[in-house]
Amino acid sequence: MSVMSEDEVLKIYKSIDALLEGHFILSSGLHSRMYLQSALVFSNTNIAESLCKSLATKVIDHIDIDIIDLIVSPAMGGVIVGYELSRHLNKLNIFAERKDGIFSIRRGFKINKGQKVLVVEDIVTTGKSSLECFECIHELGGEIVAEAALINRGGDSVDLGVPLITLANLDIPNYESDNLPEDLKNLPAIKPGSRPGK
Repeated sequence: MSVMSEDEVLKIYKSIDALLEGHFILSSGLHSRMYLQSALVFSNTNIAESLCKSLATKVIDHIDIDIIDLIVSPAMGGVIVGYELSRHLNKLNIFAERKDGIFSIRRGFKINKGQKVLVVEDIVTTGKSSLECFECIHELGGEIVAEAALINRGGDSVDLGVPLITLANLDIPNYESDNLPEDLKNLPAIKPGSRPGK
């Protein structure tokens, strides 16, 4: 399968109203004019499979997947993408979830010392939650080879210390609440994410 272009990916998000415009408060606490709602993408299994299969192809093009032992996804957003990538790459997958605000590996899942890990998310904004997940993996002895995500909305400002493989690389500005542009100040803010904003 050929890899979808950035335009094709964004067209899919727009076609199902998963690319929203307005005034949004992200789970990081930052404000934005745009919000990507991957839950709507995953509610359509054909679209989800198509996007994830394209991402799997791009992963194969960029890293040696033979060295990958395990796929780890931060819950909630990364769980479906991680599952789909594990299916296409034929790798075991588990997920990390927050307990008392900190990522941990639970439910009988394990990361063995020295295992090579591909971290998988749906959307990367600042990279903060990815790095928090990395910390959990490192504490258990796992070695992170790369991260894969459908979309990086943080552009070149995101630096995870490992390759970040995405179908679309956007640079959507985010703002602190005390530094909002005038147009956002006049719009009511919405918190559409799965985690409470800060």
